Order: sequence, then structure tokens, then C-alpha cells
Amino acid sequence: MQLIQVAAVALNQTPLDWAGNLKNMETAISTAREQGASLVCLPELCITGYGCEDAFFSPDVQQRALHSLQQLLPLTEGLIVSVGLPLFHGGALYNCACLIVDQKIAGFVAKNHLAGDGIHYEPRWFKPWNSPHVSQVEMEGQSYPIGNLIFECGGIRIGFEICEDAWAARRPGRDLSQAAVDLIVNPSASHFAFGKQEIRRRLVLESSRAYGVSYLYSNLLGNDAGRVIYDGATLVTSNGSILAEGPRLCFRDVVVTSAVIDIDLTRMNRARLMSFQPDQLGQSENRIVSSFSFPEIQPQPKIQTAESWETSLDVKAEEFSRAVALGLYDYLRKSRSQGFIISLSGGADSSAVATLVWLMVKLAVDELGLEPFQAKLSHIPGLDQATDVGDLVSRLLTCVYQSTRNSSETTEQAAAKLAEAIGANYLKLDVDSIVQDYVGLVTEAVGRELSWETDDVALQNIQARVRAPGIWMIANLRNALLLATSNRSEAAVGYTTMDGDTCGGLSPISGIDKAFLRQWLLWMEAAGPEGVGTLPMLKLVNQQEPTAELRPQASHQTDETDLMPYELLDWIERAAIRDKQGPVDIYRLARTQFPGYSPEQLSAWVIRFFQLWSRNQWKRERYAPSFHLDDENLDPKTWCRFPILSGSYQQELQELREFVDKERGI
Repeated sequence: MQLIQVAAVALNQTPLDWAGNLKNMETAISTAREQGASLVCLPELCITGYGCEDAFFSPDVQQRALHSLQQLLPLTEGLIVSVGLPLFHGGALYNCACLIVDQKIAGFVAKNHLAGDGIHYEPRWFKPWNSPHVSQVEMEGQSYPIGNLIFECGGIRIGFEICEDAWAARRPGRDLSQAAVDLIVNPSASHFAFGKQEIRRRLVLESSRAYGVSYLYSNLLGNDAGRVIYDGATLVTSNGSILAEGPRLCFRDVVVTSAVIDIDLTRMNRARLMSFQPDQLGQSENRIVSSFSFPEIQPQPKIQTAESWETSLDVKAEEFSRAVALGLYDYLRKSRSQGFIISLSGGADSSAVATLVWLMVKLAVDELGLEPFQAKLSHIPGLDQATDVGDLVSRLLTCVYQSTRNSSETTEQAAAKLAEAIGANYLKLDVDSIVQDYVGLVTEAVGRELSWETDDVALQNIQARVRAPGIWMIANLRNALLLATSNRSEAAVGYTTMDGDTCGGLSPISGIDKAFLRQWLLWMEAAGPEGVGTLPMLKLVNQQEPTAELRPQASHQTDETDLMPYELLDWIERAAIRDKQGPVDIYRLARTQFPGYSPEQLSAWVIRFFQLWSRNQWKRERYAPSFHLDDENLDPKTWCRFPILSGSYQQELQELREFVDKERGI
């Protein structure tokens, strides 16, 4: 029985933070050594950070990445360590994993399949390695192999799939299996999306079973560069069984998950596979042999499994809470902002954002402890004086209710009570006189009275825009980050005031639809994340119908009256934007999905959606950065491209009108 202990590492890295990234890698290697691991897998591009964008083309970035690599070598005595970095070779830039064996570089494996869809733009910077040959890299007078290498270290064969390589149809894993590798190492930068972890588990499990190998999967963690959140998923599997699964969405910078692999058992199980046809070529040019002595270890039956919240019936709500909380925390510390400001209206969206900041503090302090939490935010003056979670929230979050004559006592009370319940600093501004001053100025300039009958949109929007200067001023005074509160449903149809409620440096919920947000707020009131509990005060928010409160109260304005039912809006958005269905097909599908609405009403709503969608692309282009939470995003910077100017579906919508008329016999 030959046993080896391996470690899969999750790292919270930051693009171009050379000292911070190096420190995290040093901690990871040291921790893995303390746990008894001999082989350590760090994530993809962990030296530079994944989100360097066009800075990857900088020669200085290349030099600093290689310098960091050299600094890691002395730390690997008696270890095998995989580390990710960009490498310039032969006139092209490659996304590489470097295998270090006992303080020496054994070689570089270049990524075969680049991630170029959705939020990924790797082909913009890197070239795929598609050569069967091995080349040589010259570094500081030394020559090292680069290619699709198989490393033989102390008699154990190690192969690589780098992130996207494992998701591709023609993946390297099959060839590695036929070459009788014992262990496939996968350094990844796999972004968070709802439900994605279950897909990862199946992928890694099936890879180990089908290829007859042990499989080591590492990942990045946290908010790397602003929009994308990595959940830090790590897995160790062997022959179709999970040996260890690391925790996800942690607030720690380094998470090391180790497991013991039985190499002999892996080999015997592979020998039983009918599909295994061994490559008997022996030492071909892509085989790199390194002397290494694995220490003798004892069997360890204990298996590290996923955290209990992962199996919750409300796993999407749990993931949303923890992913956005982690994203906010990393954005706060990496941007060196001194807190958050929210224009708290008392409605669902702003209340959700305020609740998420509260969860950020609760979850982070529960995991890290009070003093480590404060230490990671040591740039914020006075934060070290806080004594508990409530004190922290009051120092980190300011909520401002800005009323006009159209605001109600209901929303004001909801805002004030929520701020009190979570411990936020609460301010109230009455901006009605400023609104009336603007109306008076414009009335005089245009030479006529403005009225709700003729100037509805302008009179609504001026209230939202008047709220912007004051909230920005408070953010400036406190050196804090203003959080915008628009959601994805509003983004789809442009139901938001530019330079009004879209103001902010970060828009944390613009990737999530209104229907889910309302369900999540009910869940927060009644259940809440595991280990956190409920926020009963949200009842004051949840009992309201969503409304902008921009028209006089006598009009009984609601969002769904202005637009359409949110459930239907979100359904149309997915059908039109995600599935690329045309108006007629969407209408026909809607007839079966929403039989309670008349054909005339359904067709009117479908037409309204397409008109508003195409008319408001410019608004989506101007949104503050948002978190990528699922792979159906509308963010034009990371997922959904659409022309600002277009034909606005005029022909398609006319065909829908004719189809409905024909259906009605007109």
C-alpha cells in the first residue's frame, strides 16, 4: 500500500498585489506542510491574480510573476507544489501551471482550452497550447520544458488539466489516463454561480472514476477583481469517491484541504477498466522524471465533507447570502473604502442591500473572530475600537432615508426600524424643498406649469435625481462606498433613474431578479442563514407592495402596475435574453405558462418588454460594477452584449400584433 497526502488550496488573491499574493501562497505551502501533505496544488494564475485583464501584456507583469516564482522555490523543500502564472514563450502568452519539485522547477504545463465564453476573455490575452511537442523555456540561464507534460516524481505519475481543460469535450484527461497517470491536478479559477458546485462535484467525481485516477481540484476564493466572486471550492476524489471537500465562500485568505490517496488502489481500479488502453511508449519526450521521496504515512479514514448549509433545502438563499457578503467584504478591503452608504428607501431592494452588509459583518466575524476581522480592515480609522457586531455595523454602514411629499410613513418606518435592527447609522433628509425648487426653475424656464398629466416621467425622475447629491456628499464625507440598489429586473427594462437610484460605486444586487429578492427577504424574516438566524423586522418591508413612491400617494403607484408582474417579467427576460426566443414564440409559450392572463394582456406585456429592453441598453452600459451571481447575467461588461442602437424589434413586434389579431379572428 502506497499512501501519499495531497492538499488542494483555495486562495483569495488580488490582481497585481505581488506582496499580498506571495504571502498567501507562502501561508498555503506552510499550512499544507503542517497538515502532512507532500503534494500541494495552488489555483490557476495565483501568482498574478486571475483578473489582470490587459495588464497581462505588460513586460513588467511578466518579470514580477517570474520573480515571485523564484521566491517560492526555497519554501518547497521536501514538497511538490503546483503554482499558476502567465508565461511569455515563443512570442505568445500562455496560461501555465508550474510544477516545483523540492525547490526546483520541473516544468510548465500550458492550458489547452481557453475560457472564452460568458464572463471569460482568456483568448484576448493567452494562446492555447495545441502542440504535441515539448518546447524549452529559458529563465535566468536555465532551460525548462513546457508542453503537455507528464511528471514522474518518486515513481508517481502526475498530469494536469487547467480549469477549462476539464470542461472541454476533447479534454486532456483521456490521454493522461491512457498514459497511466496516478493523479490529475487541476488548478482552477472557477467562478461562483448558483448551483454550480453540484456540477463541479459530478465533473470531478466522474473524472476520477472514468479515468481511473485520483483527482485534485483547487480554486480561487473571494472577490478577485471587482465583479467575479470565486467560492473557493476544493475537491479531492479517487476512483469515483470524494475523499475531501473544502468549505466554500470563506472569509479566510487561505483554505487548505488535505486528503490521503492510496496510489496502489488507484492503479488496480484503473487496471479493471475496460476502457483503459495503456500507452506503452515508455519515456517519450513529454515525460519529465524528478527524483522525490514521499514520506511514509498512516491511513486516515476521516473524510472532510461539505458544510451543512450546502445540503439545505434553501441552498440558493444560503449561497446568495454568503456569496454577496463575501463579495462586499473583499470589495471593501481591497478598495480601501472606509464603509458603505445606502440610500435606504424602506423598500425591498435597498433593504436587501442593507441586510447583506449586516450579513457580511455577522458571517465574517463568526468565521474569523472580532480581532482578525478588524485586522483585515485595519485601514478604517477607529474600527479597532468596536466591541461587537452591532458596533461594527454602526461604524461600517450608514443608511439615509430621503423623503419627499410623495413618501409614505410606511416606508419611513420600515427604513428606520431596519436600520435600528441591524445597528446601522441612520440619517433622514427631507429633500422635498429641493425638488420643488427644481420644478420651479424649470417651470419658469419653459414658460408653463408642469403637471402629472403631461410631465409624469420628468416629475418622477427629478425626485430620484435630487437624492443623488446629498447621498454622494455623505459618502465623500465618510470616505465610504455608495452602494446602488437597482436589481436585475429593473435593469432589463430600464425601470430606474440614471444619476438617481443608479448612483453608486458598486451595484451588488443588479445581477439578481426582483422575484428572488422578495423571496429571499421573506426567508431572512422567517429562517435566515445557518448560524445567523432571522431578521424579524423585515416584516415591515415584506408586507409592502414594491413601489417607487415618486407619484402622489393618491395614485397608489406600484412597480408591477408600471411594468407587469415581476414573475412574468423575469420569465420573459430569460426566454428573450438567455434563450434568444423571438416575440411570437415567447407569446405562444406565455399562453401555456401563464393561462390566467388574457391574450391581449400577455401580448401587450411581451411587446412592452422588448421595447423597453432595446431602448435601455445605454442604461445597462452605465451601471456601476455588479457581482456575477449566475450564468444568465445582463451585465454587458461580463456576460450579455447587446447593441445600444438597434432596430428595436419593430418588425418582430408587428408580426406579434398580426399573430394575435389573426388568433382573435380580426
